[in-house]
Amino acid sequence: MKLFDHIDPSALDRREWDLWLLMTAMILVLAAGVALLMYPLIYSRPIFLAPSTMEKVFFSFCVMSILFVSYLMNRRAVIRRLRNQVREEQRRNIRLRHQASADLLDSLPRLEHFQDRLAMEFRRAANTQQSFSLLMVRLKPSGQLVDDTEICTAFGDAAKALFRRLRGEDSLHLFRRGVFGIVLPAANDADANKIFERLAEALADASGADNRFSSDLRVINYPVDAESAKEMEQLARSFAEDRPTPAVAA
Repeated sequence: MKLFDHIDPSALDRREWDLWLLMTAMILVLAAGVALLMYPLIYSRPIFLAPSTMEKVFFSFCVMSILFVSYLMNRRAVIRRLRNQVREEQRRNIRLRHQASADLLDSLPRLEHFQDRLAMEFRRAANTQQSFSLLMVRLKPSGQLVDDTEICTAFGDAAKALFRRLRGEDSLHLFRRGVFGIVLPAANDADANKIFERLAEALADASGADNRFSSDLRVINYPVDAESAKEMEQLARSFAEDRPTPAVAA
């Protein structure tokens, strides 16, 4: 049977359907054989076959029945084993995906690094009379994601999508779970809005058809929205904590 055990896991449904067709055909054959062998006993009318031929038919019928039942049991065991392997592989892929998402989120710089980067970019922008921007991203998991693992995986996919759409000089920071801060050096308000559109599209793709999470994005630009690093940090913190935007002193 080893020769027939090489079954493509992606074709399990088709192979199971083929097995059911074979079972139906063999059941019809066995039913016809039973009817043929029982006919003389019921109607007491012997079938005009030589005794040696009847013996061969009887023993062939018995051997075929045994082989058929053995084959069906073997095929059923093979298909069950393959299904279990597919399920285990799916569970393994889910675990690996979750682990990769968790590792990615853990590797992101936190709020302290964001504050240092913000202060550095503000000094550079002030000295060179240039603009720079922050782009805040807040994610909210769907109500269908009740498991913590699923939420972590969804947020990890969102972080990957953000990374792919950022420029080389941009930096992604994790404020808290589901809240990201992105520093966009030398990006004026128009540039930041273009990046905003790219990231919104990337997050929609990462959310998928199941809408695993919703996203809220906001651009904070110097000097349009704030005139100091402290004001920009206050605006970023208010967005991260989903609080009303504080009034900026004139």
